[in-house]
Amino acid sequence: MSSALIIIPTYNEASNIEKIIAEINTVLDSYRFSILVIDDNSSDGTKDILDNLKCKYVNFHVLNRKEKLGLASAYIQGFQFGLKNGYDYLIQMDADFSHNPEYLPVIIQKLTDYDVVIGSRNIKGGSVVGWGLLRNLISKGGSIYSKLILSCPIDDLTGGFNGWRSDIINNVLSKKIISKGYSFQIEMKYRAYKNNASILEIPIKFVNRKFGKSKMNKKIFLEALINILKFRFTI
Repeated sequence: MSSALIIIPTYNEASNIEKIIAEINTVLDSYRFSILVIDDNSSDGTKDILDNLKCKYVNFHVLNRKEKLGLASAYIQGFQFGLKNGYDYLIQMDADFSHNPEYLPVIIQKLTDYDVVIGSRNIKGGSVVGWGLLRNLISKGGSIYSKLILSCPIDDLTGGFNGWRSDIINNVLSKKIISKGYSFQIEMKYRAYKNNASILEIPIKFVNRKFGKSKMNKKIFLEALINILKFRFTI
């Protein structure tokens, strides 16, 4: 039976982390899986909760980092951990319940036939709940802009709920990753596409976080717009 590693970056997620870990363990009860949390020196008590969870769950791992180093480096460390420890599937998700754990069994099942499985908000059956007009425009506009510039057929390039077979991650990470933040999701999918990976998008309902604070800001978004042009001419 194949094994999956669920990778969750955190920064100040004390309101969510214990509940999301419990939910993941419930929905994946019949699967071989582990959870890896990469915490960027949270100051709200997240670290103490993670310490307690390590005692509660045998399939639970934590990488504590000394400072806020960003989304891209967190996921890269998570992928490297997964490759080193022989996991077949590596799955990215957020800690704030915007990515519902109920989709995890479907993602794992589809990874038996596809290299990459994307939880997509932008295909038929997918949706976003709780975002204002501006945030919706930023997200959907970012995906459309990326798709056009990169000539890439993926509808949700910016989404962060993604499953990967370990061999395609190994191929993608063999080249230097340009992104530090938001554009990391786009870059990874584009590199997989350029590596001729088989890619499937499944519809998900993305629900805006109820607790904690979003990490998105104008600087991160502008960096992504510039990086997309770099991807087009360097990858």
